[in-house]
Amino acid sequence: MNVRNARRGRYGSPRHQRGVSIVLLAVGLFMLLAFTALAVDGSNLYVARNELHNAADAGSLAGARMLYTADGSSVNPDANQIATDAAMANNSQNETVEVLSALRGHWSFATRTFTPNDSLDPPDLTQSTVDLDLDPNFINAVEVVTARQQSQVEAFFGRIFGFEGYDVTARSVAYIGFAGSLRPEDVDQPIALCRQALVDPSGNYSCNVGRFIPEGDQTGGWTNFLHDDKGGASANEVRPLVCGDGNPNEMHFGEDISTNNGQIQSAFGDLYNCWVEATDREMTWTLTLPVIDCEDGVAPGNPLIGAVTVHIVWMINNNQNLSQIDKYAPKNMNLAPDSNDVEWAGDWENSSTSGTERWNSFVDHYSLQKQNGSPAEWKHMGIYFLPSCDYHDPKGQTGGENFGILAQIPVLVD
Repeated sequence: MNVRNARRGRYGSPRHQRGVSIVLLAVGLFMLLAFTALAVDGSNLYVARNELHNAADAGSLAGARMLYTADGSSVNPDANQIATDAAMANNSQNETVEVLSALRGHWSFATRTFTPNDSLDPPDLTQSTVDLDLDPNFINAVEVVTARQQSQVEAFFGRIFGFEGYDVTARSVAYIGFAGSLRPEDVDQPIALCRQALVDPSGNYSCNVGRFIPEGDQTGGWTNFLHDDKGGASANEVRPLVCGDGNPNEMHFGEDISTNNGQIQSAFGDLYNCWVEATDREMTWTLTLPVIDCEDGVAPGNPLIGAVTVHIVWMINNNQNLSQIDKYAPKNMNLAPDSNDVEWAGDWENSSTSGTERWNSFVDHYSLQKQNGSPAEWKHMGIYFLPSCDYHDPKGQTGGENFGILAQIPVLVD
């Protein structure tokens, strides 16, 4: 007997081959069905998850946009509910989106983490941006988690494998920080203040020390508000903006704005007249101004890094030299009635006939200093200001550093 033929007859019969083919076909059909289930159900899950993400994004952005009260003085207790309502206003495959949580809290860029915190305390406007990033009590973000659990995402071919439906969740965190980009008319005068004149040696925003322009090359200068590659703000561009409606176009964080560190006498004269008319030289003139980085001095262009509100406490015109100090030195100064600045040093009055005595008393009371820490001197065409620690209406889009002005428009961060 031929052994090879015997084996062939035993294992290679048509009946046996048909049996193997059926098994292979069954396995192939199972795999095809599995891949079909993966493709169809996977695509359906992808669509549902995207819709949940959109709902979570809408909720977190809405909550963060309303995270502070209108004047920025405290955290809004309704922010969580606003976030919930905005998320639930969205549908996922014609099913109402479920909101598992909507929480206000703190987002840290250093650790990329969100820490829930129900505090309603106002933000501390005297810390540096770096310190605030690590402070869990700085309420600056809203986290929203959406889901399809009560109404699961439908399983199609997955039912064959025992799946009745799928639980799906999505998460979003929106952060609101300090003003970076500034909308038209968010700032008041064509004057840019240097970051270096607004922070203490530790880099914290300080409203305890006043400064004046010009003093050194890191206090401030004129600007035309333009992101202009040609650089330099000319007198013809600056003067029409003095006492106008502020910046005509949006200004963007991180980009250079054209600046001028020279004395534009005609523009200064107009500004001085506006100050006198607004204050009668007896009360503060509160202005919101752009903040620039002046590490390399002012002009022809400096990067915009934020916005700040300051109290102008005194101005000295071009014709008021030191020999006329008895006539022009201040006699009293009061906080404008529309301000509630918590760090205000208090109203001041001195009736001495000596202008020098009045000036020294004024400078000491408001801690007006040169950059080296010595008392501010009488200088014609000078603008003396105190940074404000009052709460202000939020302005512009998130992206700037802390100079006391919160942003109005949040950004998604996670």
